[in-house]
Amino acid sequence: MNLSLIFMGVGIVLIIISFFLKDRTKQIEKEVEELSIGIYQETNGIKRRLKIVEEELLLEPNFKVQSPKSAPKKTPMETFQQAASQIKVNPSSTKPAQQASGSTKPIHSILISQVIELDKQGLSIEEISKLSTLTPDQVRSILSNGGI
Repeated sequence: MNLSLIFMGVGIVLIIISFFLKDRTKQIEKEVEELSIGIYQETNGIKRRLKIVEEELLLEPNFKVQSPKSAPKKTPMETFQQAASQIKVNPSSTKPAQQASGSTKPIHSILISQVIELDKQGLSIEEISKLSTLTPDQVRSILSNGGI
């Protein structure tokens, strides 16, 4: 009987102590919940950005990745920066007032700059046509006029 009273006393003391100790599981549950919410928000943000990139790629139907063997001397970023600097230097050329021969749709000045840069890199008219989504006649017209 003595042993049972000792066990009962120890049990009661442990129950009383457990009321005063912090419950760490609640804190861990809260941290896990915050972490899962953060991961969910980041995943949604990545999905939105991916959707935007996919939509941009769909706007350019003739988009092709060049292999390293056929890559021009300048990187695409350098070509883009040069075209952007030309637009900043000559802001009047930013409006799409250019007309191709026999075409009623205006050609944007960014495309004109791209055609001129691709020609400087030594690409043929057919290659420029494929990369710029213009017809070979439009490319010839731009090159013969010097982009004017």
